[in-house]
Amino acid sequence: MNISDFTIYDFICRNAKTNKDRDCLVFNGKRIGFYEYKTKVDHLAAGFAAQGLLRGDRVAVMAYNSADYMILYGAAAKTGAIVLTVNWRLQKDELEYILNDCSPKFIFAGASFQETTRSVLAKSDFSYKLFLIGEGDPCQGFMPLSTLYMKEGADAFFEVCADDGYVIIHTAAVEGRPRGALLSQSNLIHCNLLSILQYKLGKDDCCMGFLPLFHVAGLTQALSVMHAGGKNVITEKFLPEETLELIKQEKGTLIFTFAPILNTLLDTYETGDYDLSTLRNASGMEGPQTIERLRQCAPQCTFHVGFAQTEAMGVSRATYNEKPGSAGKPSILARVKLFDDTDQEVPTGEPGEICVRSPTVFLGYWGLENDTADTFRNGWHHTGDIGKFDEEGYLWYVKRKAQKELIKPGGENVYPAEVEAAILQHDAIMEVCVIGVRDRKWGEAIKAICVLRSGQHLSEKTLIEFVGTKIARYKKPQQVVFVDALPKNQAGGIDRDKVKQAHGGLYL
Repeated sequence: MNISDFTIYDFICRNAKTNKDRDCLVFNGKRIGFYEYKTKVDHLAAGFAAQGLLRGDRVAVMAYNSADYMILYGAAAKTGAIVLTVNWRLQKDELEYILNDCSPKFIFAGASFQETTRSVLAKSDFSYKLFLIGEGDPCQGFMPLSTLYMKEGADAFFEVCADDGYVIIHTAAVEGRPRGALLSQSNLIHCNLLSILQYKLGKDDCCMGFLPLFHVAGLTQALSVMHAGGKNVITEKFLPEETLELIKQEKGTLIFTFAPILNTLLDTYETGDYDLSTLRNASGMEGPQTIERLRQCAPQCTFHVGFAQTEAMGVSRATYNEKPGSAGKPSILARVKLFDDTDQEVPTGEPGEICVRSPTVFLGYWGLENDTADTFRNGWHHTGDIGKFDEEGYLWYVKRKAQKELIKPGGENVYPAEVEAAILQHDAIMEVCVIGVRDRKWGEAIKAICVLRSGQHLSEKTLIEFVGTKIARYKKPQQVVFVDALPKNQAGGIDRDKVKQAHGGLYL
């Protein structure tokens, strides 16, 4: 730590003084002020230390959203622990891989996930302690989170630097296994500042926290509003009626959505006595028709767009109306260039890989030095996404690079390679190519084009359900097509572009 460091715990301390009695968190009707939040963070941090948790140790969380989740984030920031966020939608094999990848000392599970947690840890060879987070009764082997809270040692000082690792979020698998993106406290502080500037956040703002806190979008919007002294209204997950009631009751000002959340919210809004007049800002991945619906229902609300990823938050930003269809201009904390396959910069108007230098760029992939070095080659973070600049400096998203092909159903990242690996585990499948297709409800959907082995027969439904037992169900195909052969390129591999031409581009 040095005199110029500023951490997440530093703004928690600042808010405890400047916004002492104002609401910091609201969850299930209970309110926690900023001073009370810091007190809880201090007591939990003291418990961490008493249990031998050291700077850099990992603490895993697999749970629905709760106030406890946010308190745990605060305690980790104070002590220098690294939060391993776990997507509770994953299948057991995926969960087992992620936990073993990072060897957390503490594992916090919600009541609904205790048995799953125990079963996936059966083959683990690292030492850990199990805690129940949120409401419910602890199962055998679990201790309630409350047992960690300690007053003694609450004022202890911890040597923590802003550039220390703070959270690991596993991104979708490029080559069959997810990679843990390590973000620092400084990364998130700078992301906060960008959001505070873009949304003009202040102490009167209220964020509707229905996105999962294991997701980078859910975490960054919560921390941004907290940093600004505003209020976070946390819900376990998204329920449209509950969200609309809370927007009305708590005077919600900010939402972040993934398809089909906003459409569902507006459908429900049109059927009841709800009030969206306090909403000032919305952002996310939505189509023009949905954004126009929001404008009709809440004309005072500005919709924001941009380009970002877990590894590089807030690369470009703009309001939707600035240049509809674009991803905005590079943020004031990002330098962006577009490179070709030989890492040469491309001219304006030509497509190239989006490469970034920014204090919001992550530290690297956990335990994967070669992957990190390749991603950071030549002093730039290579995103794996293709874009182009227009003459006014706006960035336009084009597509994902072939080797990092990405499908985003409902805002979740799914790499075709991971789905293809699961499909090929079925004995009847000889070859497969997975692509993304447009979907009216989810934005994108997963389509698998398969070649059966000679003499084999298989139904679309059977294969889809088979995949759902191997990987998270949101990754399984929505549509399967069986063909006699797949087109090949000169190297003998599957020609993905030709597959897309033949089978992609249509709404399901």
